[in-house]
Amino acid sequence: MNFLRVTEENIASEHICCALADKKTSRGVALKKEWLQNRFQEGLIFQKADVQGKVFIEYLPAENAWCPIYAAGYMFINCFWVAGKYQKKGYGTMLLKQCMQAAAGKNGLVIISSNKKRPYLADKAYLLKKGFEVVDQAPPYFELLVQRFKSAAPLPSFKACAKTNKIEKSKGLTVVYTDQCPYVDHYIHSELDAIGTEFEIPIKRIKIDRKEQAQNAHVPFTTYSAFYNSEFLTHEILTKAKFKKLWDQFQLQK
Repeated sequence: MNFLRVTEENIASEHICCALADKKTSRGVALKKEWLQNRFQEGLIFQKADVQGKVFIEYLPAENAWCPIYAAGYMFINCFWVAGKYQKKGYGTMLLKQCMQAAAGKNGLVIISSNKKRPYLADKAYLLKKGFEVVDQAPPYFELLVQRFKSAAPLPSFKACAKTNKIEKSKGLTVVYTDQCPYVDHYIHSELDAIGTEFEIPIKRIKIDRKEQAQNAHVPFTTYSAFYNSEFLTHEILTKAKFKKLWDQFQLQK
């Protein structure tokens, strides 16, 4: 397996692994590439397998992470994904090893996961096998995992703002998001409009477009987080069907 690094020089010609055959996400891919280009200047590394699939890792110094954490001196893994036929072949281990090598001299690696396996979040069970440990939690299910390279290094933690589990008073469905994921753009527009119409509720979109905003967010996962009547609902990208399930499950009220 060959691996390559996506950089400012080749990002125009290289795919970024996600949304490879999904035409409705083409604008989201362009936005993600623009986001990456700006992060390259802040030390972000995007390493991937040279295949047509989701085999990649994306990381940057934790001081520049779009995440409300205290983790000075660490490397933050922003996204780590091996999917489909490429799973269980050791490629994740190879990518993680490359990340560790890039982080040599730092305090260690830090990443967001959850109390059980959930979409869009790194698999906790896998990370624990690779030497990570849980060092902090944020409601309702987020966990901060770390692999320390230096035993005396201070443990990272979520900021207090990430543990509030709510945003300022807001009626209906509010989604806080960034351009970090190419899938978000399509669903933040057409799907939210459909949800608003179907359930007759107000829809509000809050885009985070600066690192400082993300580092002071009211939820650990800034890529996409939905709130209903100000309370955290889910970090998973909503479709009308998914929202209907949550509507029934939690008996949401208008």
